[in-house]
Amino acid sequence: MLQQQNILITGGAGYIGSHMALNLTDAGITPVIIDNLCTGFEALLPKNAIFYQEDVGNKQAVIDIIKKHNITSIIHFAASVVVPESVENPLKYYLNNTAQTSMLIQAAVDAGVKYFLFSSTAAVYGVPAVTQVCEQDNLLPINPYGTSKMMSEMVLRDVSNAHNLTVGILRYFNVAGADEQLRAGQMSKNATHLIKVATQTALGKRPHIEIFGSDFETDDGTGVRDYIHVSDLTQIHHQILELMQASGQSQLLNCGYGQGYSVREVLDKIDELSGGEFGGTPIKRIESPRRAGDPAMLIANNSHMKEIIDFKPNYQDLGKIITSALAWEKQLD
Repeated sequence: MLQQQNILITGGAGYIGSHMALNLTDAGITPVIIDNLCTGFEALLPKNAIFYQEDVGNKQAVIDIIKKHNITSIIHFAASVVVPESVENPLKYYLNNTAQTSMLIQAAVDAGVKYFLFSSTAAVYGVPAVTQVCEQDNLLPINPYGTSKMMSEMVLRDVSNAHNLTVGILRYFNVAGADEQLRAGQMSKNATHLIKVATQTALGKRPHIEIFGSDFETDDGTGVRDYIHVSDLTQIHHQILELMQASGQSQLLNCGYGQGYSVREVLDKIDELSGGEFGGTPIKRIESPRRAGDPAMLIANNSHMKEIIDFKPNYQDLGKIITSALAWEKQLD
């Protein structure tokens, strides 16, 4: 069991953070949430959550919140996450993702926080030489987003070696889907994630979708990715934090199902599922050149995760992920 009512979530009004807040709420834990609402939505917050509209880089404000609520664990989601934007505006990403995170870590150390769970990304691997990447593979990010997350990982490792801070670093692959009760989901109209964009297109909110690259060395020529349902992802966080609290050991793990689907497979499945109750139409597809640095395949080797926690996914099925995403997108009308 997680320690009760002493968990702080940063970015808790965002896509993944709001699902984490629901996970804790469903477990009987009242989360404390910090979000500046720059990209988050207050409507996604659980009604019983304790909410502060604040920047995670405001060290004194964060320390005050930690002390007021006797926080011993932080789950840190607050970040900028759009890869193309990171290329166009790298300073935003280094300031928001690395500098602000460093200030949050400083606040955590100063206030005596014991456990820090960090939202990282498979983008730290760049273009890996293997199909399934494991945690010990080289980190060679190819964009400022991935680099900013890698730098934050390094800060956390160094701080955990110097201070009494147990750290969990979770590298996400492609997060998708929505809460099955439709309490939370992706709200951004300008999202860049494939399943979000494709469901918007199927439901008539976008005119078409671009397929970036149809000449990869894959079965159908399009890129293959490992998609994980957001609610399974937050359950991994829950179990890893339990493990950290019980063992006092820092953890590093990939978060994916260890299986991949191509862009065409995802679009075909959405076409199959979006009719009927959702009233969708076949997705208009436009083939465009590859984007620089996109690997042909990026799939998690999740054997380490399976070794350290008894993880039983509830949504490890592409159809379930897409159906939840369609249901969420439909009710946003």
